Amino acid sequence: MKNARKNSTRGKGIACLIVLLAVIGGFIYTAVMGLGKDGSGSMSDIKLGLDLAGGVSITYQTVDENPSDTDMKDTIYKLKLRVDTYSPEAEVYQEGSNRINVDIPGVSDANAILEELGQPGSLSFQDADGNVVLTGDDVKTAQPASKKNSTTGVTEYYVSLQLTDEGSGKFATATENMIGKTISIVYDGKTVSSPSVKEKITGGQCSIDGMSSYEAANNLASTIRIGSLPLELKELRSNVVGAKLGEEAISTSLKAGLIGFIIVAALMVFLYWIPGVAAAIALAFYVALVIVFLSAFDITLTLPGIAGIILSIGMAVDANVIIFARIREELAAGRKVQAAIKEGFSKALSAIIDGNVTTLIAAAVLLWRGSGTVKGFAQTLALGIVLSMFTALVVTKFALRSLYNIGFQSEKLYGKAKAPRKINFVKKKYICIICSLVVIAAGFVAMGVYAGGEQGSILNYSLEFQGGTSTNVTFNEDLSMETIHSDVVPLVEEVTGDANVETQKVSGTNEVIIKTRTLSVDEREQLNSKLEEAYGVDTESIKADSISATVSSEMKRDAILSVVVATIFMLIYIWFRFKDIRFATSAVLALVHDVLIVLAFYAITKWSVGNTFIACMLTIVGYSINATIVIFDRIRENQKAMGARAELSEVVNLSINQTLTRSIYTSLTTFIMVFVLFLMGVSSIREFALPLIVGIVCGAYSSVFLTGPIWYLMKTKMRKKETK
Repeated sequence: MKNARKNSTRGKGIACLIVLLAVIGGFIYTAVMGLGKDGSGSMSDIKLGLDLAGGVSITYQTVDENPSDTDMKDTIYKLKLRVDTYSPEAEVYQEGSNRINVDIPGVSDANAILEELGQPGSLSFQDADGNVVLTGDDVKTAQPASKKNSTTGVTEYYVSLQLTDEGSGKFATATENMIGKTISIVYDGKTVSSPSVKEKITGGQCSIDGMSSYEAANNLASTIRIGSLPLELKELRSNVVGAKLGEEAISTSLKAGLIGFIIVAALMVFLYWIPGVAAAIALAFYVALVIVFLSAFDITLTLPGIAGIILSIGMAVDANVIIFARIREELAAGRKVQAAIKEGFSKALSAIIDGNVTTLIAAAVLLWRGSGTVKGFAQTLALGIVLSMFTALVVTKFALRSLYNIGFQSEKLYGKAKAPRKINFVKKKYICIICSLVVIAAGFVAMGVYAGGEQGSILNYSLEFQGGTSTNVTFNEDLSMETIHSDVVPLVEEVTGDANVETQKVSGTNEVIIKTRTLSVDEREQLNSKLEEAYGVDTESIKADSISATVSSEMKRDAILSVVVATIFMLIYIWFRFKDIRFATSAVLALVHDVLIVLAFYAITKWSVGNTFIACMLTIVGYSINATIVIFDRIRENQKAMGARAELSEVVNLSINQTLTRSIYTSLTTFIMVFVLFLMGVSSIREFALPLIVGIVCGAYSSVFLTGPIWYLMKTKMRKKETK
């Protein structure tokens, strides 16, 4: 009877494992082979950003030959809001004194984009006599909308307008005398709509009814938004351009990701045996899910987006490590394997949820307030967090139970937790704090020295942050992107000393766009001579222009504001969950510490600060807080178990020592993923990977050596005040 029951359990276990592997195999097949374009898999449908896949580049020129700097900045900002509807990764930046470049990733038909985007021009609202009532500057926003007629049930489409404060006053005065009359919306001299005025319009909000379809409403809204640009623009040229980083960057990143994944999966099996096998299965499922969902949700993937995925892989591993550590503790306490598995998942749940929710809060705020690459990072991070929680809590559990039922039931296959180390972290608190302050201070000193240098800026800003020189070169033959990156880029780097050269190839031509830091006249001439010598290029055809930063002041402001708001929300959440503001405060202090240490690295090493800088800092914020939560969860648990009379220093030291193995293993697996990327990646990938490695090491250090001791300091100081 017992054998029959055992065989039945084993049969169910085998069946469950086969079903799980079949589902995972189906998702992997979908990701690599099926449901994509031409049957090539979801991977082929993932939208890649301008840095990874190229897109359309459009250059506009102002009708006014000498526009003011203010008007140019305002136009760039508003045009960026417009092209964000195509992709949040789109770039808008100034070229020369009166030209604006628009780079839109993931598209290849310049004519279609131009037709849909329209040609920005002048916009006005006029009465029947042709008097201008409003101009485009008075329009704050215009959006398509729809509603159901309560009487007929028919869907009606309209454009919702919101005016500026000044425009609201103008429109209220004008419409008071125009009830029953039409008002013409004139764009570039042509009337695009003539709605009737039904009543005096106050409050700055109104609607244009009678649209034949949502598409018609969307087109009119787009026209109004474009027409509200401060400057009138005309198309100068449009091109399809290749990826900034080249195909090599994509292929090496994919290879590095695959190698890193194999190493991490093998390491999990080596460290945790049967639970490690379950984790490897769940991680494979996670990767396939990410690929499928990136395609399904139409998310544009860029280098910062890859950072979000790397972080979420680290968090997926982290969740498994927390669970397995708990299982081993339960086995050491004398529980049977099956009971230990159940209890291990139960006790790990709070730390996993708290750690992931805090990071998800950050992703949500960045998605809400961020722009450009920040928003792309937030999208992939949020997706990764949700999927990593699902695979860790559901798939790993299902796989582990199936393996147990098959017959892997011996305690030896799961391991037992050893007695925690007895390192006195609290005793070393002042040494650690002083060391951190010294490094941070060194960073500020380096920034001060750097500010007094030739560039006069506190960090080594790349062209994305401070602009540079765009050089258009027409070669005598059609060079491949591989040749451009392997031969042309090193030549440019030799002349300019710039390690962050960006290149784009204009599709269907021999023209290559080379973007570097700002070059002097002598450097431009030297570069021209080198290109002529190496490739026989006609120097007369080489055109060089100054370009503005692609990371606008608004994007910087949004990124900083997003991080601040996210930090505040995380502080509130930790305070709510742990019922102690000191937990939240010490977590935020550790987070600030990590950011400042990485900033010091950028300053001391003069590492280039470009687009990836924002993504790197955001990754560190998300990574650091998750590691801290795990330790705080143990402190909270041990406080209850050890009682109110227990020495706080003992509680903190025990909690850190209990989670030390987890801290090391999680940091190690994430480190491996990024380190392989650093070893195999092209220069632009390494530019991003090395600071991230510093952040991972720093995050592990602050979580172990700083957060608990800082909480202890604040707790004991408060107790002393209470006893006085």
